[in-house]
Amino acid sequence: MKIRFTKMHGQGNDFVVIDAVRQSVSLDREQVRRIADRHFGVGCDQLLVVEPPTTAGNDFRYRIWNSDGGEVEQCGNGSRCFVRFVLDQGLTTKTEIRVETASGVIVPRLESTGQVTVDMGAPRLAPAQVPFDAAEERVTYPLVVDGVTLEVSVLSMGNPHAVQVVDDVDRAPVTTQGPRIENHPAFPKRVNAGFMQVVSRDAIRLRVWERGAGETLACGTGACAAVVSGIRRGLLDSRVRVTTRGGPLSILWPGPGHAVMMTGDAVRVFDGEIEL
Repeated sequence: MKIRFTKMHGQGNDFVVIDAVRQSVSLDREQVRRIADRHFGVGCDQLLVVEPPTTAGNDFRYRIWNSDGGEVEQCGNGSRCFVRFVLDQGLTTKTEIRVETASGVIVPRLESTGQVTVDMGAPRLAPAQVPFDAAEERVTYPLVVDGVTLEVSVLSMGNPHAVQVVDDVDRAPVTTQGPRIENHPAFPKRVNAGFMQVVSRDAIRLRVWERGAGETLACGTGACAAVVSGIRRGLLDSRVRVTTRGGPLSILWPGPGHAVMMTGDAVRVFDGEIEL
């Protein structure tokens, strides 16, 4: 089976994007892992598949697999690449589209600057919606990891996040503590672990250990979750520049009841074909 694909990235968070509208695609876990392998495959953090919508009024369906082969609900940087891909491939002429995901409908829009803005929907703060094992909703929660009690904000941006504030992201224990948080028993579907350094009320630095992918150069939903958590803690204003290792993102959250708006790059790297 030969599959045509496009390699893309958003702030260094890289993707293999596959058109399943004009070609027949059916992948199992091991095939996804092979495509994502940086030595024996194409290499990517996530694999994205574009499918026809299942509901009238929507333009496409968007499915996401992490590099470990597990399918997940949402990917913010991938959603920006999604709209760039469908436009470049001639699958639509719309610059704003409605896209079905496993966690609901998102609305990405191509800006005149070439960047993409995505309406990521309102954050989900109730523990049961994350999901997270807690009796009641709080701004922060204590989380014991290897005998150390961390103070984390827990929320869902369509996928689960646990965000902590650190003094210096460069020295944060992302690669050691990250996987421990990801697989903490309080998160039945695992969790993305965010490490946020507050620079000013409108700027943060961020690193994220993504469930099923490890640390990535950027995480769009992680940037949204970090800004929401910082605003709820009283540390940030409504519009924040998020500096990731792969580049900056702009996040806007007016507050409870409002959607989170994310703006950043979507870059095509190359087209190719792989035989599975």
